[in-house]
Amino acid sequence: MATIQWYPGHMNKAKNQIQERLSLVDVVLEIRDARLPQSSANPLLDQIIQSKKRLIILNKKDLADPQQTSRWQDYLKQHDCSSIAIDAQHNSHLPVIIAAIEKLMAAKLEKYRKSGVKNYTIRVMCLGIPNVGKSTILNKLVGKKIAVTGNRPGVTKNQNWLKAPQQIELLDTPGVLWPKIEDQQVGLKLALSGALKADLVANEDLALFALEYWQKYYPQQLQQTYHFSDQDLADNSTELLKLLAQQSNWDHAAQKVIQDVQKGTLGRYTLDQVPLND
Repeated sequence: MATIQWYPGHMNKAKNQIQERLSLVDVVLEIRDARLPQSSANPLLDQIIQSKKRLIILNKKDLADPQQTSRWQDYLKQHDCSSIAIDAQHNSHLPVIIAAIEKLMAAKLEKYRKSGVKNYTIRVMCLGIPNVGKSTILNKLVGKKIAVTGNRPGVTKNQNWLKAPQQIELLDTPGVLWPKIEDQQVGLKLALSGALKADLVANEDLALFALEYWQKYYPQQLQQTYHFSDQDLADNSTELLKLLAQQSNWDHAAQKVIQDVQKGTLGRYTLDQVPLND
């Protein structure tokens, strides 16, 4: 698979605006997909954010493997990163985020209080790659539908301030990728989760990757869904796709595997494993 490049003009513009406006905010909310705690982290953000206070939100935890989510939160804590795992889609409000922001700002708020500043407004910038649920989170925090949402990358194009409870203002930003996704595995994970446009990666590549990953980490889910035998699972992913293609054809079989992953038919999953000895 060739290097994936999907970096529309508005993304570069957004990156520049983020850098320009970072000095206006106290805290950065970095939204990641709980199914891809590492692959959905934009490597450019470390350069942009630098020493700014950051809260990592692992969204869509209802779709992720709960054991892996717990391990990832432990891993992030060991690396001095504050994180919370949420399901923004099905929660009517998200007080846990407000509480986490206030905890990060506790020392600064106490300093302002002692100096006589009351009702200090905490300004928060919301960042992340496309389709991780930024706008959904912002709408829930604000309490009404202001940010535009959509189950496809590239929906948010502008940057807007939104008023939230507890003297907090939120800055919505477009999803920003990095110019070249050179790691093929990362590209496949992003495409399978919906962070990349579907036509950037061939269905066959995605389906074969999914089958191979499920063979290794979630074999029981493959057996339950497709009625594969233990002997079938000993074969490679190409042979598994051939078995599925017997019921239709190669292209339809590949599309079905992708749809089954994205609709949750193959169960909850996490595509990033916690690094060992790190």
